Amino acid sequence: MRILIIGIFSFIAWSTLSTYVYVCNVKGLCDEPVTAIISEVNNDTIVNETIQEPLKQQAVVPKDLTIYFEFDNSEFSSSRIAEKYFEESNAYLNQNIQASLEITGHTDAIGTNIYNDALGYRRAQSIQRYFKTKGMIGDKITILSKGESESADNNNTKDGRANNRRAVITIK
Repeated sequence: MRILIIGIFSFIAWSTLSTYVYVCNVKGLCDEPVTAIISEVNNDTIVNETIQEPLKQQAVVPKDLTIYFEFDNSEFSSSRIAEKYFEESNAYLNQNIQASLEITGHTDAIGTNIYNDALGYRRAQSIQRYFKTKGMIGDKITILSKGESESADNNNTKDGRANNRRAVITIK
């Protein structure tokens, strides 16, 4: 009987805490607008004004961004799309402390597995360096390489290999 009671209390405590974390931290719904009523009396005239704080706009999770690279190249140069993605993802990461950015480097099947794993990692690193220089917190960025192991397209064609030479940026 004692185990049942402890289990029920543990479940209630866990569900309360997890609901709070989800509603307040993940969804950001705990910041309610504050209303203040100011009354001023001037020559028998009462003026009531209501001041309301603006609602904090919740940033949306940006969709994954795929950046393509030239053959055997890991240098990343910024583009308008990458700049926009940085701004959106940085705003989201600043509002959601538990979120992080994951950059995964990929390659085509030309070359050895060891070389392609290293090349995929260098591709992810070049994007990570760009985001850090723009002001993103380094602890929020995780990089990894899949090398040639997760092909997006057929490695038997020139266009297919070009589609596999990429880095994918995802919010986790």
